[in-house]
Amino acid sequence: MIRFDGKVVPRVIDERMLRDAVEEQGPRDEAGLISTKEGIAFNEVLELRLEYKTILKIDHLWEFTSLTKLQLNNNLIQNIERLASLTNITWLDLSFNNIEKIEALETLTKLEDLTLDNNKISCIENMDTLENLTFFSIGNNSVGQLDNVNYLRRFKNLHTLNLAGNPVSEEEHYKLYVAAYLSDLAYLDYRLLNEETKEQALAKYQYAIDMMKHNELQSLKASEAEQSREDELQQHREAFVEHLNGSHLFDSMIAEDPEAQRLHQLPGVADLQLVALCMQMYESGLAEQKLREAEVNTFLDVLQEATREKQQRSAQHVADFQKHRKKRLLDLQQASGMAEQDAQVKQYIEDIKALSDSSMLLELQLVEQLEEMITEFERSITDMNHHHEKIKDIAVATLEKVAKNEVEDDLPHDVRALFVDKDTVMNAVDASHDTHMSMIDNQEDQLVTRANAWMTALIKKIQDEEVWRNRRCISEVQHSVQHLRDQLDEALHRG
Repeated sequence: MIRFDGKVVPRVIDERMLRDAVEEQGPRDEAGLISTKEGIAFNEVLELRLEYKTILKIDHLWEFTSLTKLQLNNNLIQNIERLASLTNITWLDLSFNNIEKIEALETLTKLEDLTLDNNKISCIENMDTLENLTFFSIGNNSVGQLDNVNYLRRFKNLHTLNLAGNPVSEEEHYKLYVAAYLSDLAYLDYRLLNEETKEQALAKYQYAIDMMKHNELQSLKASEAEQSREDELQQHREAFVEHLNGSHLFDSMIAEDPEAQRLHQLPGVADLQLVALCMQMYESGLAEQKLREAEVNTFLDVLQEATREKQQRSAQHVADFQKHRKKRLLDLQQASGMAEQDAQVKQYIEDIKALSDSSMLLELQLVEQLEEMITEFERSITDMNHHHEKIKDIAVATLEKVAKNEVEDDLPHDVRALFVDKDTVMNAVDASHDTHMSMIDNQEDQLVTRANAWMTALIKKIQDEEVWRNRRCISEVQHSVQHLRDQLDEALHRG
């Protein structure tokens, strides 16, 4: 623990602290060290101990993406924060700190063991996503409400709970209450909950538990129904066909169209089945989405295979070079004269250049292959502009029947009034068409915009990842070439 003039000095987690901790905790043998020439690879560290370091704030842990165990106990931490990237963590110890609230654990969905003993926490909350929790210790805190234990019912795998040292543990029926409401719990405050205790607990709280289970079941059904609707809507969004599997579009057109009700009563208009056309587009969109998903997966598989193939070929080139490198350096050192030495140097430099060129060529071929594949992602949206022409045809046919007095007797008076002359009915149809087209255009714009946005984002993500990989590869090639040149210079100096 760091002290200055006899006082504890609070610290923030920084890179130096992390490097020191990893080096100190890592294996001592060379094969076990997690390090490279550029430094320690934080993303490969599995366990990290940062206890007794007077840490005030959690920070700089975002690189530890493979971490499964983290000890931050016995520090000065006030807030749980900046742990979002530790998505593989299963064991977390934050005991003996100054934490007042449980928070910022949403992404730690693999967490199984959570220890928060000896803090200042008064409420068990904000742990909904920790579905794999099996061990939870929050002893010696300030939890005071017995019914707060009910929050833990959502954790079906929880078998060990420690609440000792909290005000709630002093309640008269504390043990029976916990045993009743957490019926799958095996250990409470590190003591076994035997069957006799569980039977007593069930007898005492049977009615309340039955009511709670009933309410939970109703809530679960409602939640599942809502989730099902949301999943279906999300599927439709991904296929860019939301609100097309029914009369939503038609209803929105009618709602904005003052002439729609009258025109809809024309004989034959009802048979146009715009809703059926929307359903056809909806079903086509779902089918296209499956094809699109399959195409994306195929693209990614081919990309990975191409990358693996390129890496294998590149590794073979390096292996071939290394096979002859030592001999060339030895020949260089044993050269009998300047002319022979110059020839050996020239040949070695040419070999290095050939290795560099072959590596760069493989990269170029991979990039070109990616560019060709990206162009296959373009999609289009089906045009819906057929309704207007069909209504016009029906209106003209009906106008001719009116002129010949052949129109049906049950044609409403307000509809018949449209057929005074051709201009009147055509104006009504055109006005209705404008309204319909406005609604269709809005729907189309939304779908096309989102489809294009999806495509743009996907392609950009692929391109960004490829640019990063390409730059890293080029940097490695340049670094290797420089290293080989340095070896050549060293050999020349020794010679």
